[in-house]
Amino acid sequence: MQLNLGNKIRELRRRDGRTQEDLADALGITSQAVSRWESGGSYPDMEIMPAIANYFGVTIDELFGYHNDRDNKIDAIIERINEFGIRSRGDDEWVDECLTILREGLAEFPQNERLIITLAETLSEAGWRRHKEWLYYDDEGFIQHSYDVHKSNEYWAESIKLCEYLVSNAADNATVTRAIHILVLLYRNIGENDKAIAYAKKMPELKNCRELLLTAAADGKEEAKYVGNFLLKAANEFAEQLVYGLITNKHHFESDMPIEKIKGAISLFDLICDDGNMGVYHGMLIKLYLYLSRLQWERGYHDEAFDSLDEALRNAKAFDALCDGEEHTLTAPLVKYVKFRADTVKSITRELPQDWPFWCNPDYGEVEKGIKADPRWEEWVRKTQE
Repeated sequence: MQLNLGNKIRELRRRDGRTQEDLADALGITSQAVSRWESGGSYPDMEIMPAIANYFGVTIDELFGYHNDRDNKIDAIIERINEFGIRSRGDDEWVDECLTILREGLAEFPQNERLIITLAETLSEAGWRRHKEWLYYDDEGFIQHSYDVHKSNEYWAESIKLCEYLVSNAADNATVTRAIHILVLLYRNIGENDKAIAYAKKMPELKNCRELLLTAAADGKEEAKYVGNFLLKAANEFAEQLVYGLITNKHHFESDMPIEKIKGAISLFDLICDDGNMGVYHGMLIKLYLYLSRLQWERGYHDEAFDSLDEALRNAKAFDALCDGEEHTLTAPLVKYVKFRADTVKSITRELPQDWPFWCNPDYGEVEKGIKADPRWEEWVRKTQE
C-alpha cells in the first residue's frame, strides 16, 4: 500500500504538471520527503493525508486506491436493484428486499448520490405499488388526484425528502435531473402543485433538450443516428402525452375521437419505422394497441378490438425476440443507424392479459366484463401463453 501510495502521489503530481518542490512548498515539507514517498522509501504521516488529498482535489480513499473498489461495490448494489426489473413489474414483492439492499448500501457508503437517487426512485415506485395512485373525475369531467390519500403514502414522503436533499447538494447534474423528475410527479400527487410547477420550470425547454441538441452536434452518419433517435423518442413521448391528454377529461370518451387519436399515435411509429421493425418501441405500440382495444370495444367495434389485441400480441412477440442481451440496429431508412439493446426479466407476451388495457382511465370495469365474456378473449389469452 505504501508503494501504491507513492505511485499515486507521483501520478497526481504529473497529472497537474507540478514538481516535487511545488508539492513540498504547499505542504511545508522538504522536496526530499516527497521524493522518498514516491520512491517507496517512506510514506506520509496520517495527519498530512487530508492536506495532500486537498492539494490534488481528490479524496483520501482515492489516494489509497480505494476509489475503484468503492465504485465497484456501488455498481454491484445498483445492478442488484436493476435485476429486479421494477418498472416492468406490476407486483410489490420486490419492495422490502430492494429497500433493504439500498439502505445497507447507504450504511456502508453514506451520502453517496448514486445510491440516494436509486433509493428515491425505488421508494417512488414502491409507493405506486403499495398504495396505488388514487384519481377521480370532478364535476366538469377533469381528472384530479386524491391529495389526502397520497399525503399518507410513507414511501412518497421519504422519496420527496431524499430528492430535496439531492437537488440542494448533488454535484452531478444528471442526478439532480432525476430527482426533479420525481419531485414534479410526487408534489403533483400530494396537491403541492406550485412546488411541482416550480421544479418543472427549472428544466430546459424542449428545444434545448439533449436529444434535440445532439442532432445539431454532429454530421454524417452520426447526425443521421441522432436524428433517428430523436424522432423515435419524440414519437414515444408524444404518444404518451396524447393518451394523458385524452384521459384528463372523461367527456373526451363520449365519441370515437379517442380511437382516432390513438390510431394517429400508432401511425407516427409506422411513419418513422416503415419496415415494421420498431426495436424497443414495440413496447409503446403494445400499450397503444391494448388501450385501443378497450376503446373500440366500448364504442361497439368488437371485431376491431380483437384485431388490436392481435396487433398488441404481434408487437409483444417482436419485442421478446429482441431481448437477447445483444445490440441491435434498426433498419428503416430514417433510423438505420440507431442502435439499441432490449433487456427484460420476463416475457412481455405472457404479461399482456395482466397489462390490458394498460391505461385504466376512465374506469374500464364494464368494458372488461364485456370483452372477457367474448369467447375470443380466452383464445387470445391462450395465444399469449404459447
